[in-house]
Amino acid sequence: MPLLSCSSLYCRRGHTVVLDGVSVSFEPGERVGLVGRNGCGKSTLLSLIEGREQPDRGSVDRGRGTRIGSLAQEHVFEPGMTVRGAAAAAFEQLESLRTELEATYEAMAVAEGDGLEKLMRQQVDIEARLEAAGGWVVDHRIEATLHGLGFTDEQFEQPASTLSGGEQARLALARLLLEEPDLLLLDEPTNHLDIDGRRWLEGFLTNEFRGAIILVSHDRWLLERACSRTIELANTRIRDYTGPYSHYLDQKTQQDLTAQRLHDKNLDRVRREEAFIRKYKAGQRAKQARGRAARLDRFKEEHIEEPDRNEGLMNLQLPETQRSGDQVLQVEGISMAWDGESLFKGLDLAIQRGERIGIVGPNGSGKTTLVRCLLGEIDSDEGDVRIGSRLNIGWYRQTHGHLDPTMEVWQYLQSELTRSHGSPVSEQQARDLAGAFLFSGARQEQALGSLSGGERSRAVLAGIVAGGHNLLVLDEPTNHLDIASAERLEQVLAVDGPFTGTMLLISHDRALLSATCSNLLVLDGRGSAQLVHDVDAWLQGVGSPVEPERTSQPKKKKPAKKTPARDGSMESMSLRDLERRIEAGEQRRAEIDAELVKPEVYSDGTKVKELSDERIAVESDLIPLHAEWERRADEA
Repeated sequence: MPLLSCSSLYCRRGHTVVLDGVSVSFEPGERVGLVGRNGCGKSTLLSLIEGREQPDRGSVDRGRGTRIGSLAQEHVFEPGMTVRGAAAAAFEQLESLRTELEATYEAMAVAEGDGLEKLMRQQVDIEARLEAAGGWVVDHRIEATLHGLGFTDEQFEQPASTLSGGEQARLALARLLLEEPDLLLLDEPTNHLDIDGRRWLEGFLTNEFRGAIILVSHDRWLLERACSRTIELANTRIRDYTGPYSHYLDQKTQQDLTAQRLHDKNLDRVRREEAFIRKYKAGQRAKQARGRAARLDRFKEEHIEEPDRNEGLMNLQLPETQRSGDQVLQVEGISMAWDGESLFKGLDLAIQRGERIGIVGPNGSGKTTLVRCLLGEIDSDEGDVRIGSRLNIGWYRQTHGHLDPTMEVWQYLQSELTRSHGSPVSEQQARDLAGAFLFSGARQEQALGSLSGGERSRAVLAGIVAGGHNLLVLDEPTNHLDIASAERLEQVLAVDGPFTGTMLLISHDRALLSATCSNLLVLDGRGSAQLVHDVDAWLQGVGSPVEPERTSQPKKKKPAKKTPARDGSMESMSLRDLERRIEAGEQRRAEIDAELVKPEVYSDGTKVKELSDERIAVESDLIPLHAEWERRADEA
């Protein structure tokens, strides 16, 4: 029996339909990844599942007694509550039993006779319930969870209200995980986690948590390792895929190819019909041409719809860059301390042209401070940094406080391109760039201060990507990007991709680091730094699962189109019989294509192979038929 079922959900936000006819169910213990573009309705669906909102139509049916847990947007802790106390609040029932047991012990100290016997029986009952609730190992679980999410022993007794915003978010996550609800809703749980924290969360969700999970995350490695099913929300509807994220990508790619193939074949049919109609719209066959024109109009309405797989994808194209000097940065013995704590000490580093270095380490270990030292924005406490020649630096900052909030999107891009190119750039060029980064129409005239975090990130990335920089310095560039945009950025910056300059990348996105970096500079937050050459081995960590396959696949060369040989047996066939054969073949091909996009079919490898083989045979039969029809049309 499903833990929770959604039936025909319809939800509107203002004039925008967010969900339309969404039906999906979740079984006990399932691990489900929920993916989709920013703004597609993922958070709305989670809110409906939890019961914080109600759909305009449809229903959400929850199993009796099902406990649903999620992270609140704001984290409020009682005054005076410590970090440990906030985490222990997950065991409120347990604390109540412990208090009851203490009171029973105190009463037993002064009780006699029947009263004492009654209290002893009560003690046995409470201790049994305490044992069943895990009362004797809960302290270990609390400490392990807090450590896993990056808290130190020294912080355990710190008032929770004095934590930073990111630390409070991690503490709220710790309490939620310790509560162990039947259904765990996780909406971007890694936002404030460093790489160690992400590894720990993967292990916890995979090996320890026993309930069901619905996970929304931009962390593709987390989706790959923690989920055994993926559902995609797109264009107000749900598509359900068997398997983790990489399986979803494979199946979606096949679906998109099938949909594009069907679209192309439908267009071929339209072009042939239109050729026939033009040729015979006057004369003896005019009536037949008019009938076919009416059928063609219906066919266009029912079947001609542009596939949407590339909708909303950033058009990242790198311009040519000037070659920099061979030595990009030379760092000798630099050190920096903050509030008496050493961030890095005596660091030596030589960066050559074309190197890709990822800078990683725990939160607060000095990654951004190091970059500011390298680029000369702040001085190190000691040591020396020498910047190479002919450098054109593009710097994507984690925060966007340097932006003028009153400047419109196109104006910002015009100023950035003018500055990086060293010559004036027209308004139209800036607007074209804005359009390539999904700012269309009136959105190009929005002030930067009115944009969402994701929109500002896209605007800044647009200026940097189009700037012709030969040194890119990127500080958490994917924090506000959806998965599709992050994957597009990854393809452009990949080690074997089109960018040939030098790059420094600060990121917790392991998929991005793995695809784009040749070395890692690992800061430990205690003054030490280590240069790591085996990027994947470090990212995986000791005993971590095998790295998921890269999402980008090499393009295969398209085979040359063959000209079909003439089939003498077709010369005696009437035009009507020829057209019937073509229509029958196209109809069967369309039926196969329709089958291939059904979830119950594309998840069955054997069935997919059978249908694909049949489709190849049908396509092979149609090639000479089409050639004969076109020959007769040309000769008529």
